[in-house]
Amino acid sequence: MIAPGCARVSRRDLASGPQRARRPLSLLVACALIPAIAHGNGRPPASNGVQFRPGDTAGLYAATTFGLLVSPDGCRFYWLCEDNIGIGGGFDPAYAVTRSGAILAGTFHGIRVSRDGGCSFSTVEPGVYFDAIDVSAQGEICTGSSDTLPDNGVLCSTDDGATFAARGGLPPEMWYRSVMFAPGDASRLYASAYLFGGADPDGGERSPTAHLFRSDDDGTHWTEQSLASVVYGSVPQIYVRAVSPVDANVVFLQSLAAQPPMGDRLYRSIDGGTTFAEVLVTTDTIAGVVVHDATTVVVATPSGSFRSTDSGATFQPLAIQLACLGQRSDGMMFGCTSSFSGDGAALERSTDGVTWQPVARLQYLTGTLACPAGTAEFDTCDAQWRGVAVQLGVMPAACAAGPDAGVGGPRGDAGASGRRSGCCEAGDSSGALLAALCALGARIVPRRGSRRRSPAHSA
Repeated sequence: MIAPGCARVSRRDLASGPQRARRPLSLLVACALIPAIAHGNGRPPASNGVQFRPGDTAGLYAATTFGLLVSPDGCRFYWLCEDNIGIGGGFDPAYAVTRSGAILAGTFHGIRVSRDGGCSFSTVEPGVYFDAIDVSAQGEICTGSSDTLPDNGVLCSTDDGATFAARGGLPPEMWYRSVMFAPGDASRLYASAYLFGGADPDGGERSPTAHLFRSDDDGTHWTEQSLASVVYGSVPQIYVRAVSPVDANVVFLQSLAAQPPMGDRLYRSIDGGTTFAEVLVTTDTIAGVVVHDATTVVVATPSGSFRSTDSGATFQPLAIQLACLGQRSDGMMFGCTSSFSGDGAALERSTDGVTWQPVARLQYLTGTLACPAGTAEFDTCDAQWRGVAVQLGVMPAACAAGPDAGVGGPRGDAGASGRRSGCCEAGDSSGALLAALCALGARIVPRRGSRRRSPAHSA
Protein backbone atom coordinates (compact mmCIF):
# COMPACT_ATOMS: atom_id res chain seq x y z
CA MET A 1 0.00 0.00 0.00
CA ILE A 2 1.50 3.33 -1.03
CA ALA A 3 -0.25 6.43 0.29
CA PRO A 4 -0.02 9.97 -1.09
CA GLY A 5 3.14 11.67 0.10
CA CYS A 6 4.73 8.37 1.10
CA ALA A 7 8.17 7.94 -0.37
CA ARG A 8 9.03 4.58 -1.83
CA VAL A 9 11.60 2.67 0.20
CA SER A 10 14.72 1.44 -1.56
CA ARG A 11 15.94 -2.15 -1.55
CA ARG A 12 18.84 -1.06 0.64
CA ASP A 13 16.46 0.46 3.20
CA LEU A 14 14.35 -2.67 3.28
CA ALA A 15 17.30 -5.01 3.65
CA SER A 16 18.82 -3.01 6.50
CA GLY A 17 15.81 -3.06 8.82
CA PRO A 18 13.20 -5.46 10.17
CA GLN A 19 10.59 -4.30 7.67
CA ARG A 20 11.52 -6.50 4.71
CA ALA A 21 9.06 -6.68 1.83
CA ARG A 22 7.89 -9.93 0.29
CA ARG A 23 6.79 -10.62 -3.28
CA PRO A 24 3.43 -9.07 -4.26
CA LEU A 25 0.22 -11.00 -3.92
CA SER A 26 -0.47 -12.99 -7.06
CA LEU A 27 -2.89 -11.31 -9.42
CA LEU A 28 -4.90 -14.48 -9.86
CA VAL A 29 -5.79 -14.63 -6.18
CA ALA A 30 -6.33 -10.89 -5.87
CA CYS A 31 -8.61 -10.66 -8.89
CA ALA A 32 -10.95 -13.26 -7.42
CA LEU A 33 -12.09 -10.54 -4.98
CA ILE A 34 -14.51 -12.92 -3.31
CA PRO A 35 -16.96 -10.81 -1.27
CA ALA A 36 -16.61 -12.99 1.81
CA ILE A 37 -15.91 -11.83 5.35
CA ALA A 38 -12.67 -13.01 6.90
CA HIS A 39 -13.16 -14.05 10.49
CA GLY A 40 -10.15 -14.15 12.80
CA ASN A 41 -11.05 -16.72 15.46
CA GLY A 42 -14.72 -16.27 14.66
CA ARG A 43 -14.51 -12.44 14.76
CA PRO A 44 -14.91 -10.06 11.83
CA PRO A 45 -11.58 -8.66 10.57
CA ALA A 46 -10.77 -5.43 12.35
CA SER A 47 -7.88 -3.46 13.80
CA ASN A 48 -7.91 -3.23 17.60
CA GLY A 49 -4.52 -1.92 18.73
CA VAL A 50 -1.56 0.18 17.62
CA GLN A 51 2.05 0.31 18.79
CA PHE A 52 5.19 2.19 17.77
CA ARG A 53 8.94 1.64 17.84
CA PRO A 54 10.50 4.28 20.12
CA GLY A 55 12.20 6.96 18.08
CA ASP A 56 10.69 5.77 14.79
CA THR A 57 8.54 8.48 13.22
CA ALA A 58 7.60 6.52 10.08
CA GLY A 59 6.47 3.00 10.95
CA LEU A 60 3.76 1.44 13.09
CA TYR A 61 2.41 -1.92 14.27
CA ALA A 62 -1.35 -2.53 14.10
CA ALA A 63 -2.96 -5.35 16.08
CA THR A 64 -5.96 -6.99 14.44
CA THR A 65 -8.42 -9.79 15.12
CA PHE A 66 -6.41 -11.99 12.74
CA GLY A 67 -2.77 -11.21 13.61
CA LEU A 68 -0.36 -8.27 13.60
CA LEU A 69 0.30 -5.82 10.77
CA VAL A 70 3.83 -4.41 10.49
CA SER A 71 4.42 -1.23 8.48
CA PRO A 72 7.90 0.26 7.90
CA ASP A 73 6.56 3.52 6.51
CA GLY A 74 2.84 3.83 7.28
CA CYS A 75 2.12 2.98 3.63
CA ARG A 76 2.80 -0.74 3.17
CA PHE A 77 1.46 -3.25 5.69
CA TYR A 78 2.77 -6.81 6.11
CA TRP A 79 0.83 -9.53 7.92
CA LEU A 80 2.11 -11.70 10.79
CA CYS A 81 -0.28 -14.61 11.35
CA GLU A 82 -1.44 -15.70 14.80
CA ASP A 83 0.35 -19.05 14.56
CA ASN A 84 3.65 -17.19 14.13
CA ILE A 85 3.00 -14.94 17.13
CA GLY A 86 1.82 -17.89 19.25
CA ILE A 87 -1.75 -16.82 19.96
CA GLY A 88 -5.25 -17.92 19.00
CA GLY A 89 -8.76 -18.53 20.25
CA GLY A 90 -9.82 -14.88 20.06
CA PHE A 91 -7.08 -13.80 22.48
CA ASP A 92 -5.73 -10.25 22.05
CA PRO A 93 -2.23 -9.97 23.54
CA ALA A 94 -0.60 -6.88 24.97
CA TYR A 95 2.02 -5.75 22.43
CA ALA A 96 5.09 -3.53 22.74
CA VAL A 97 8.06 -2.71 20.50
CA THR A 98 11.54 -1.83 21.74
CA ARG A 99 14.00 0.67 20.31
CA SER A 100 15.96 -2.20 18.70
CA GLY A 101 12.82 -3.30 16.86
CA ALA A 102 12.08 -6.34 19.02
CA ILE A 103 8.35 -7.14 19.02
CA LEU A 104 6.92 -8.37 22.33
CA ALA A 105 3.54 -10.00 22.95
CA GLY A 106 2.20 -10.94 26.37
CA THR A 107 0.41 -14.29 26.27
CA PHE A 108 -0.96 -16.98 28.58
CA HIS A 109 2.25 -18.95 28.02
CA GLY A 110 4.92 -16.30 28.51
CA ILE A 111 6.28 -13.33 26.59
CA ARG A 112 6.68 -13.98 22.89
CA VAL A 113 9.59 -12.05 21.39
CA SER A 114 10.66 -11.53 17.77
CA ARG A 115 14.12 -10.09 17.07
CA ASP A 116 14.05 -10.49 13.28
CA GLY A 117 11.26 -8.07 12.45
CA GLY A 118 8.47 -10.63 12.85
CA CYS A 119 9.82 -13.63 10.91
CA SER A 120 9.89 -15.79 14.04
CA PHE A 121 9.06 -15.61 17.74
CA SER A 122 10.53 -17.31 20.81
CA THR A 123 9.20 -17.51 24.36
CA VAL A 124 10.70 -15.74 27.39
CA GLU A 125 9.43 -16.59 30.89
CA PRO A 126 7.45 -19.61 29.62
CA GLY A 127 4.34 -20.71 31.46
CA VAL A 128 3.55 -17.27 32.92
CA TYR A 129 0.54 -15.16 31.88
CA PHE A 130 1.55 -11.57 31.10
CA ASP A 131 -1.33 -9.13 30.78
CA ALA A 132 0.57 -5.84 30.33
CA ILE A 133 3.81 -4.55 28.77
CA ASP A 134 5.35 -1.09 28.61
CA VAL A 135 8.70 0.23 27.36
CA SER A 136 10.38 3.29 28.84
CA ALA A 137 12.03 6.03 26.80
CA GLN A 138 15.37 4.61 27.95
CA GLY A 139 14.51 1.09 26.69
CA GLU A 140 13.62 -0.66 29.93
CA ILE A 141 10.72 -3.12 29.61
CA CYS A 142 8.29 -3.77 32.45
CA THR A 143 5.47 -6.29 32.42
CA GLY A 144 2.56 -7.21 34.67
CA SER A 145 2.00 -10.91 35.35
CA SER A 146 -1.16 -12.65 36.49
CA ASP A 147 -0.04 -15.99 37.87
CA THR A 148 0.49 -17.99 41.05
CA LEU A 149 4.29 -17.90 41.16
CA PRO A 150 6.11 -16.43 44.20
CA ASP A 151 7.55 -13.59 42.09
CA ASN A 152 4.23 -12.72 40.45
CA GLY A 153 3.92 -8.96 40.05
CA VAL A 154 5.85 -6.48 37.94
CA LEU A 155 8.81 -8.02 36.12
CA CYS A 156 11.30 -5.85 34.22
CA SER A 157 14.09 -6.30 31.70
CA THR A 158 17.12 -4.13 31.03
CA ASP A 159 18.55 -6.38 28.28
CA ASP A 160 15.92 -5.83 25.58
CA GLY A 161 13.66 -8.60 26.80
CA ALA A 162 16.22 -11.40 27.02
CA THR A 163 15.61 -11.86 30.76
CA PHE A 164 13.09 -10.53 33.28
CA ALA A 165 13.31 -10.08 37.05
CA ALA A 166 10.67 -9.16 39.63
CA ARG A 167 10.74 -5.59 40.96
CA GLY A 168 9.91 -4.51 44.50
CA GLY A 169 7.75 -6.21 47.09
CA LEU A 170 4.36 -6.26 45.41
CA PRO A 171 1.77 -8.73 46.75
CA PRO A 172 2.18 -11.91 44.68
CA GLU A 173 -1.44 -13.03 45.12
CA MET A 174 -2.80 -10.24 42.86
CA TRP A 175 -3.22 -10.14 39.10
CA TYR A 176 -1.36 -7.19 37.57
CA ARG A 177 -3.50 -5.81 34.74
CA SER A 178 -1.59 -2.71 33.64
CA VAL A 179 1.87 -1.23 34.07
CA MET A 180 3.03 2.13 32.70
CA PHE A 181 6.12 4.31 32.81
CA ALA A 182 5.82 8.07 33.08
CA PRO A 183 7.12 9.21 29.65
CA GLY A 184 9.04 12.11 31.16
CA ASP A 185 10.41 10.26 34.20
CA ALA A 186 11.65 6.68 33.71
CA SER A 187 11.93 6.16 37.47
CA ARG A 188 8.16 6.65 37.90
CA LEU A 189 6.02 3.56 37.39
CA TYR A 190 2.31 2.91 37.90
CA ALA A 191 0.72 -0.54 38.13
CA SER A 192 -2.87 -1.67 38.64
CA ALA A 193 -3.91 -5.01 40.07
CA TYR A 194 -6.95 -7.14 40.81
CA LEU A 195 -7.37 -9.38 43.87
CA PHE A 196 -9.84 -12.21 43.58
CA GLY A 197 -12.44 -12.73 46.26
CA GLY A 198 -12.56 -15.94 48.23
CA ALA A 199 -12.33 -17.42 51.65
CA ASP A 200 -10.40 -15.52 54.32
CA PRO A 201 -8.15 -17.42 56.72
CA ASP A 202 -10.64 -16.64 59.51
CA GLY A 203 -13.43 -18.41 57.61
CA GLY A 204 -15.17 -15.34 56.18
CA GLU A 205 -15.66 -14.33 52.55
CA ARG A 206 -13.33 -11.81 50.92
CA SER A 207 -14.71 -9.53 48.21
CA PRO A 208 -12.66 -8.89 45.07
CA THR A 209 -10.77 -5.59 45.13
CA ALA A 210 -8.88 -3.26 42.79
CA HIS A 211 -5.47 -1.82 43.67
CA LEU A 212 -3.11 0.85 42.35
CA PHE A 213 0.61 1.05 43.09
CA ARG A 214 3.21 3.74 42.38
CA SER A 215 6.99 3.53 42.35
CA ASP A 216 9.33 6.52 42.34
CA ASP A 217 12.56 4.49 42.05
CA ASP A 218 12.08 2.31 38.97
CA GLY A 219 10.15 -0.40 40.78
CA THR A 220 12.48 -0.96 43.71
CA HIS A 221 9.81 0.18 46.17
CA TRP A 222 6.06 0.58 45.75
CA THR A 223 3.38 2.57 47.52
CA GLU A 224 -0.28 1.63 47.31
CA GLN A 225 -2.51 4.56 46.36
CA SER A 226 -5.99 5.30 47.66
CA LEU A 227 -8.94 4.57 45.38
CA ALA A 228 -11.59 5.88 47.75
CA SER A 229 -13.26 8.08 45.12
CA VAL A 230 -13.33 5.46 42.34
CA VAL A 231 -16.65 3.87 41.36
CA TYR A 232 -16.43 0.26 40.14
CA GLY A 233 -18.48 -2.10 38.03
CA SER A 234 -19.76 -5.44 39.31
CA VAL A 235 -16.14 -6.62 39.09
CA PRO A 236 -13.68 -3.98 40.37
CA GLN A 237 -11.09 -3.70 37.60
CA ILE A 238 -8.98 -0.65 36.83
CA TYR A 239 -6.36 0.17 34.21
CA VAL A 240 -3.70 2.87 34.10
CA ARG A 241 -4.48 4.40 30.73
CA ALA A 242 -2.07 7.33 30.33
CA VAL A 243 0.57 9.40 32.11
CA SER A 244 1.33 12.94 31.02
CA PRO A 245 4.64 13.36 29.17
CA VAL A 246 5.15 16.75 30.82
CA ASP A 247 4.10 15.90 34.40
CA ALA A 248 4.56 12.43 35.88
CA ASN A 249 1.97 13.24 38.56
CA VAL A 250 -0.85 13.51 36.01
CA VAL A 251 -2.27 10.03 35.50
CA PHE A 252 -5.51 8.76 33.97
CA LEU A 253 -7.28 5.70 35.36
CA GLN A 254 -10.06 3.66 33.74
CA SER A 255 -12.68 1.87 35.83
CA LEU A 256 -14.01 -0.92 33.65
CA ALA A 257 -17.79 -1.38 33.20
CA ALA A 258 -18.46 1.14 35.98
CA GLN A 259 -21.31 2.75 33.99
CA PRO A 260 -23.87 0.01 33.19
CA PRO A 261 -24.51 -1.59 30.90
CA MET A 262 -21.32 -1.09 28.84
CA GLY A 263 -19.74 2.20 29.84
CA ASP A 264 -16.57 3.06 31.74
CA ARG A 265 -15.50 5.87 34.04
CA LEU A 266 -12.29 7.84 33.58
CA TYR A 267 -10.46 9.42 36.52
CA ARG A 268 -7.62 11.92 36.60
CA SER A 269 -5.04 12.47 39.31
CA ILE A 270 -2.78 15.52 39.39
CA ASP A 271 -0.87 14.39 42.49
CA GLY A 272 0.63 11.09 41.40
CA GLY A 273 -2.37 8.94 42.29
CA THR A 274 -2.86 10.23 45.83
CA THR A 275 -6.35 11.47 44.90
CA PHE A 276 -8.56 11.00 41.85
CA ALA A 277 -11.38 13.03 40.32
CA GLU A 278 -13.89 11.64 37.83
CA VAL A 279 -13.57 13.48 34.50
CA LEU A 280 -15.56 11.38 32.02
CA VAL A 281 -18.38 8.81 31.97
CA THR A 282 -18.84 6.85 28.73
CA THR A 283 -21.52 4.61 27.27
CA ASP A 284 -18.94 2.23 25.77
CA THR A 285 -15.58 0.74 26.65
CA ILE A 286 -12.67 3.17 26.75
CA ALA A 287 -10.29 1.86 24.09
CA GLY A 288 -7.43 4.29 24.63
CA VAL A 289 -6.32 7.56 26.19
CA VAL A 290 -3.60 9.82 24.73
CA VAL A 291 -2.14 12.87 26.44
CA HIS A 292 -1.29 14.65 23.21
CA ASP A 293 0.39 17.70 24.76
CA ALA A 294 0.23 19.87 27.87
CA THR A 295 -3.44 20.75 27.28
CA THR A 296 -4.91 18.22 24.82
CA VAL A 297 -6.16 14.78 25.86
CA VAL A 298 -8.06 12.40 23.55
CA VAL A 299 -10.16 9.44 24.71
CA ALA A 300 -11.27 6.70 22.30
CA THR A 301 -14.46 4.64 22.48
CA PRO A 302 -16.15 2.55 19.76
CA SER A 303 -19.36 4.58 19.98
CA GLY A 304 -17.78 8.04 19.86
CA SER A 305 -14.62 9.63 21.20
CA PHE A 306 -13.78 12.69 23.30
CA ARG A 307 -11.28 15.54 23.43
CA SER A 308 -10.13 17.81 26.23
CA THR A 309 -8.36 21.13 25.81
CA ASP A 310 -7.86 21.77 29.54
CA SER A 311 -5.44 18.94 30.37
CA GLY A 312 -8.19 16.39 30.91
CA ALA A 313 -10.35 18.26 33.41
CA THR A 314 -13.35 18.29 31.03
CA PHE A 315 -14.15 16.60 27.71
CA GLN A 316 -16.19 17.35 24.61
CA PRO A 317 -17.53 14.65 22.24
CA LEU A 318 -16.03 13.87 18.85
CA ALA A 319 -17.86 12.10 16.02
CA ILE A 320 -14.96 9.72 15.28
CA GLN A 321 -15.43 6.15 16.54
CA LEU A 322 -12.20 4.46 17.61
CA ALA A 323 -11.49 0.91 18.78
CA CYS A 324 -7.91 1.83 19.74
CA LEU A 325 -5.76 4.92 20.11
CA GLY A 326 -2.03 5.54 20.28
CA GLN A 327 0.50 8.31 19.71
CA ARG A 328 3.81 8.04 17.89
CA SER A 329 6.92 9.85 19.09
CA ASP A 330 6.40 12.60 16.49
CA GLY A 331 3.02 13.46 18.04
CA MET A 332 0.92 11.81 15.31
CA MET A 333 -2.12 9.99 16.73
CA PHE A 334 -3.46 6.79 15.18
CA GLY A 335 -6.82 5.16 15.83
CA CYS A 336 -8.53 1.90 14.82
CA THR A 337 -11.59 2.50 12.64
CA SER A 338 -12.12 -0.62 10.52
CA SER A 339 -15.40 -1.54 12.21
CA PHE A 340 -16.91 1.94 11.85
CA SER A 341 -15.33 3.87 8.98
CA GLY A 342 -17.57 4.53 6.02
CA ASP A 343 -14.54 4.61 3.72
CA GLY A 344 -13.26 1.22 4.87
CA ALA A 345 -10.16 2.49 6.65
CA ALA A 346 -8.60 0.18 9.23
CA LEU A 347 -6.48 2.98 10.70
CA GLU A 348 -6.82 6.76 10.66
CA ARG A 349 -4.39 9.43 11.79
CA SER A 350 -4.72 12.88 13.31
CA THR A 351 -2.53 15.71 14.53
CA ASP A 352 -5.20 17.26 16.76
CA GLY A 353 -7.83 14.61 17.52
CA VAL A 354 -10.49 16.51 15.57
CA THR A 355 -9.64 15.94 11.90
CA TRP A 356 -8.78 12.35 10.91
CA GLN A 357 -7.36 10.98 7.68
CA PRO A 358 -7.47 7.32 6.56
CA VAL A 359 -4.10 5.58 6.54
CA ALA A 360 -4.74 1.90 5.82
CA ARG A 361 -7.47 -0.32 4.45
CA LEU A 362 -7.47 -4.08 4.93
CA GLN A 363 -8.00 -4.66 1.21
CA TYR A 364 -4.68 -2.93 0.51
CA LEU A 365 -2.47 -5.17 2.66
CA THR A 366 0.84 -5.93 0.97
CA GLY A 367 1.33 -9.56 1.98
CA THR A 368 3.61 -11.45 4.35
CA LEU A 369 7.19 -10.53 5.21
CA ALA A 370 10.04 -11.94 3.15
CA CYS A 371 11.56 -14.36 5.64
CA PRO A 372 13.95 -17.33 5.42
CA ALA A 373 12.68 -20.88 5.09
CA GLY A 374 12.32 -22.47 8.51
CA THR A 375 10.71 -19.42 10.10
CA ALA A 376 7.04 -19.47 11.02
CA GLU A 377 6.34 -16.48 8.78
CA PHE A 378 7.69 -18.38 5.76
CA ASP A 379 6.45 -21.87 6.60
CA THR A 380 3.06 -21.07 8.14
CA CYS A 381 1.87 -17.54 7.41
CA ASP A 382 2.73 -17.68 3.73
CA ALA A 383 0.54 -20.76 3.30
CA GLN A 384 -2.35 -18.99 5.03
CA TRP A 385 -1.99 -15.65 3.27
CA ARG A 386 -3.69 -16.57 0.01
CA GLY A 387 -6.92 -17.57 1.74
CA VAL A 388 -6.86 -14.49 3.98
CA ALA A 389 -6.21 -12.20 1.01
CA VAL A 390 -9.12 -13.61 -0.96
CA GLN A 391 -11.47 -13.32 2.02
CA LEU A 392 -10.42 -9.72 2.68
CA GLY A 393 -10.72 -8.81 -0.98
CA VAL A 394 -7.09 -7.68 -1.13
CA MET A 395 -6.38 -5.67 -4.26
CA PRO A 396 -3.67 -6.64 -6.75
CA ALA A 397 -0.23 -5.18 -6.21
CA ALA A 398 -0.77 -2.88 -9.22
CA CYS A 399 -3.58 -1.20 -7.31
CA ALA A 400 -1.92 -1.20 -3.91
CA ALA A 401 1.16 0.47 -5.38
CA GLY A 402 -0.73 2.96 -7.50
CA PRO A 403 -0.88 6.68 -6.78
CA ASP A 404 -3.22 7.62 -3.95
CA ALA A 405 -3.93 3.96 -3.23
CA GLY A 406 -5.75 3.07 -0.08
CA VAL A 407 -6.05 6.54 1.38
CA GLY A 408 -9.01 8.88 1.26
CA GLY A 409 -9.46 12.50 2.17
CA PRO A 410 -9.77 13.84 5.71
CA ARG A 411 -12.68 13.15 8.02
CA GLY A 412 -13.54 16.16 10.13
CA ASP A 413 -15.32 16.54 13.43
CA ALA A 414 -18.68 16.31 11.65
CA GLY A 415 -17.78 12.73 10.73
CA ALA A 416 -18.31 13.24 7.01
CA SER A 417 -16.65 10.56 4.94
CA GLY A 418 -13.83 11.81 2.74
CA ARG A 419 -13.37 10.86 -0.88
CA ARG A 420 -12.50 7.28 -1.61
CA SER A 421 -9.39 6.74 -3.62
CA GLY A 422 -7.04 4.11 -4.96
CA CYS A 423 -6.76 2.87 -8.52
CA CYS A 424 -9.18 0.00 -7.93
CA GLU A 425 -12.09 2.15 -6.79
CA ALA A 426 -15.30 1.82 -8.81
CA GLY A 427 -15.35 4.12 -11.80
CA ASP A 428 -11.60 4.62 -11.83
CA SER A 429 -10.03 4.91 -15.28
CA SER A 430 -7.60 2.12 -14.41
CA GLY A 431 -10.36 -0.48 -14.63
CA ALA A 432 -9.39 -1.53 -18.15
CA LEU A 433 -5.78 -1.98 -17.07
CA LEU A 434 -6.88 -4.06 -14.10
CA ALA A 435 -9.00 -6.28 -16.32
CA ALA A 436 -6.03 -6.84 -18.61
CA LEU A 437 -3.80 -7.69 -15.66
CA CYS A 438 -6.35 -10.12 -14.32
CA ALA A 439 -6.55 -11.82 -17.68
CA LEU A 440 -2.79 -12.32 -17.58
CA GLY A 441 -2.75 -13.32 -13.93
CA ALA A 442 -2.70 -17.07 -14.52
CA ARG A 443 0.55 -16.76 -16.48
CA ILE A 444 2.49 -15.12 -13.66
CA VAL A 445 1.21 -16.83 -10.51
CA PRO A 446 4.24 -18.32 -8.70
CA ARG A 447 3.96 -22.05 -8.28
CA ARG A 448 3.36 -23.23 -4.75
CA GLY A 449 6.64 -24.24 -3.19
CA SER A 450 8.79 -21.98 -5.35
CA ARG A 451 11.63 -20.43 -3.39
CA ARG A 452 11.04 -16.89 -2.21
CA ARG A 453 13.57 -14.17 -2.83
CA SER A 454 15.77 -13.31 0.11
CA PRO A 455 14.96 -10.10 2.00
CA ALA A 456 18.06 -8.41 0.63
CA HIS A 457 16.72 -8.79 -2.91
CA SER A 458 13.09 -7.94 -2.27
CA ALA A 459 11.63 -4.77 -3.68
